[in-house]
Amino acid sequence: MTESERIARFYQGLEERAGSRWSLTNPGNRSIFKERKRMFRRLLEDAGWVPFNDRRALEIGCGNGNELAWLLEVGAHHANLVGVDLVETRVQNASKSFPGMAFRVGNAEHLEDADQTYDLVLAITVFSSLVEREMARNVAAEIVRVLKPGGGLLWYDLRYDSVANRDIKAVSRSRIAELFPTLRGKLSTVTVLPPLARRLGPATAAAYPALALVPPLRSHLVGLLRKSGA
Repeated sequence: MTESERIARFYQGLEERAGSRWSLTNPGNRSIFKERKRMFRRLLEDAGWVPFNDRRALEIGCGNGNELAWLLEVGAHHANLVGVDLVETRVQNASKSFPGMAFRVGNAEHLEDADQTYDLVLAITVFSSLVEREMARNVAAEIVRVLKPGGGLLWYDLRYDSVANRDIKAVSRSRIAELFPTLRGKLSTVTVLPPLARRLGPATAAAYPALALVPPLRSHLVGLLRKSGA
C-alpha cells in the first residue's frame, strides 16, 4: 500500500468511526468552528484580501468542501475555488454541495496546476496526517510551486500529537519552518483542546472563551505564510 492509499483509507475509516464527534450540534464544536473562522477572516483582512474578489484559491485535502466554500463569505467567486482530495467519495459529495466550484481526486504530491496559479492555498489539518516525511516534503514543495509571488498558505493544524489516534502527529513550528523555508508569517495558537471543548455542554458560552486564554490548552497553530514577491 502506498502512503497516499494509506491516507485515503485512514480518512475513510475515520469518517466511518467518527459518528457525531464533530457535529455542530455540539456547542464545543460550534465554538471551535466559529473561532477558527474569525481567525481566518482576520488573517485575510490583515493581508488586504477581504473582499477576496478575483483571487484564486486551492484547498489541499478539501474533504466535503465546507472550509473552501467559506471563502465565498469573504467575497470569493465560485469559479476561482478548487479543491483536491485523495478520497473519491469526498470529492463527489463536495461537487454536489458546491456545484459552482471545482473539485478533483488527486495526490497533492503531483498537482495538475501550472506554476504560480493560486493566490491562496489552504492546508487545514493536512500535514498532521502525513506521517511519511518524503510525502510531506513533496506536498509542501507543490504548494509553494503553485503559489503566486505574494500569495499565501493558510495554515491550521495540530501542535500536539493525538492521544486517540497514532496516525495523527503534531506539526511543530520548527517542522513548519523546515517544510516551508521560503514562506514567512506569524503562527498563533488557537482552538481549545477538542476533547475538552466537546465536554463543556451548557457551560460552553462562558467556559470556552476563558479556556481559550490558557496557552497550553490551545491545540492548534494557525497563520498565513506568505511567499516573497508581489
